[in-house]
Amino acid sequence: MSTPTRTALFSGGVSADVRLHEAEFRTALRRDARVGLTAQPKWTAPVWFYDNRGSALYEQITRLPEYYPFRTERDLLRLRSQEIAHVAGTEVLVELGSGTSEKTKLLLSAMRRTPQGLVGYVPFDVSEATLREAAKDSARQFEIGVHAIVGDFHRHLDAIPDVGVPRLVAFLGSTIGNFDPDERRAFLQSVADVLGPDDRFLLATDLVKPVDRLIAAYDDEAGVTADFNRNLLRALNRELGADFVPSQFDHVARWNPEGSCVEMWLRAQQAMGVDVPALDLRIGFAEGEGLRTEISTKFTPDGVRDELAAVGMAVAASWTDPAGDYLLTLAKGPSAET
Repeated sequence: MSTPTRTALFSGGVSADVRLHEAEFRTALRRDARVGLTAQPKWTAPVWFYDNRGSALYEQITRLPEYYPFRTERDLLRLRSQEIAHVAGTEVLVELGSGTSEKTKLLLSAMRRTPQGLVGYVPFDVSEATLREAAKDSARQFEIGVHAIVGDFHRHLDAIPDVGVPRLVAFLGSTIGNFDPDERRAFLQSVADVLGPDDRFLLATDLVKPVDRLIAAYDDEAGVTADFNRNLLRALNRELGADFVPSQFDHVARWNPEGSCVEMWLRAQQAMGVDVPALDLRIGFAEGEGLRTEISTKFTPDGVRDELAAVGMAVAASWTDPAGDYLLTLAKGPSAET
């Protein structure tokens, strides 16, 4: 692609491609809620966690002594971002699930200092308001063009622009651990499909470690994670008119060895019925019945390599923190030379 096209995309400050509108997003949430609340066992999508209160609670969780993933990834990026940028050899950063782009700024800063430099940034997320604010902040701080994409990375990866220069597609936060195996395979295949021969994919994954450390990270002594988990029911009450009583559900975090994942559940303290008017449903809970609210899969380096290889991606480099808790993997797409 020609230089004028690159200039057109990244020279105008902040631009946006809105593929997912608020009404469509809420329709999808309601569809998922209907499927999950009528399944056996019952489940909900983790996206319900992140209303304003849930997002504030998550910020508290990231500062808890038990919750190592956030600070471990941040510290690893501080330590290795420059090396990652040099090995990747890319000029544009695309971040899936970018949020406020806080940790991404470490990569942006490192890419600016490479010989090829930083051409632009493409943050990709479902929240248009958060995305636009983060995009303006990044454009101002790094003096670059930013092309934001409001979309669902399960459906809209084709919106990532072909900018004519190598791109680094980053998926941080070990968010891929929230997908079940089929979802991971489909997502990784869709990423592989958009990578060109000079593009690279940076994947963050949390590694398997002693179960007591894993459980503590999702069931802290202060009870912040329990409050975060129950807040999902408040979100369902507000958005769907449901009449959950959060205090009647216990927070449970447990290790599933077959799935190599921590599961978060809300367990009914007694038999009850819950009305969900927006879905025209009445949901019954037996005493002790659980509602699964999240899975957080833990990986091994070999397992990550195998899952990438299954969709044609090859590992180019990888980095772990000194304790071996967390992994950043840089991969080449199927069309790249190995």
